[in-house]
Amino acid sequence: MAEVLSQNEIDALLSALSKGDVAPEELVEKDDKQKVKKYDFRSPQKFSKDHIRTLEMVHDSFARLVGNYLSGQLRKNVKVEIQSVEQITYQEFIHSIPNPTMITVFRMPPLQGNILLEMNPQFSFQILDILLGGTGDRKKYSKEFSEIDKNIISQITSDMISNLVLAWDGVLDVKPEFEGLETNPSANQTLGPNEPVALLSFSVELGRNTTYMNLCIPYLSVEKILDKLIVQYWFQTDEAALIEESRERLKEGLNPVEVSMHAEIGSTQVTVDDFLNLVIGDVLVLNTKSDNPIKVYVEDQECFIAKPGIVGKNMGIELLDILDKDVNEYE
Repeated sequence: MAEVLSQNEIDALLSALSKGDVAPEELVEKDDKQKVKKYDFRSPQKFSKDHIRTLEMVHDSFARLVGNYLSGQLRKNVKVEIQSVEQITYQEFIHSIPNPTMITVFRMPPLQGNILLEMNPQFSFQILDILLGGTGDRKKYSKEFSEIDKNIISQITSDMISNLVLAWDGVLDVKPEFEGLETNPSANQTLGPNEPVALLSFSVELGRNTTYMNLCIPYLSVEKILDKLIVQYWFQTDEAALIEESRERLKEGLNPVEVSMHAEIGSTQVTVDDFLNLVIGDVLVLNTKSDNPIKVYVEDQECFIAKPGIVGKNMGIELLDILDKDVNEYE
């Protein structure tokens, strides 16, 4: 803020000016910093802020849909979130991703050309580990992708990109078409090195690990529909219908999933000495009576109270109460 002068200071200043003691130039505050914004003519900004914002909103929906899909396929909680959207060159994108990695090449008519979905190798191996019977909790995977690995990931990513239909529904009717899978970024000559692209980066929380995947959309692919990449088009989408359809797709994916269920008739405690001396024929007294209800567990979570009995020649249980009241909401 400029300093306010008193009347005496103003009079003294005018007197000094009239006597020549002070030059007028000395009273002008100089701003040595030039307020000039640099512009890179080699990498012109093709995407406006509105385009970037719309792409972020559209693919935030895509992230949720992919998270739901992967949760059903892997039978684990998967959280996918969009982290950033920026314009870079195709060469910068290729240099920013590891080698080898999983790059799904696909088309999305009526958009032009190819679009790329890159899955971090750690994320890819984590999916493979789970689908092949592992836990997916390893911190590092160090091996080459086999042909079997590529075939499995191809099936997964084909289903993942199909979720773009719903994500883009409020903007454009698109039809994703899987083209192929690459593991060497340098071998993919989809675009010229200086072609501008929109890079959308996603974080993926799966089990104990957080990994990443990237969606690379060339400017040439969306150039003819840029007028639709504005916020107004996004808000024409019925958000409630989008959420409901996502819920139904998740339900369809989870319904055939098998879960383990067991009933616990009781428990007891013994000393280490007693445990070491147990022999066939010993009788252990449990902490429940024969007519007491028992607990039923689903995937090691206590969910029901039941009554044990006989069904034909087999043992069985009759459900008496629901402990996890949220179960009713899943139906």
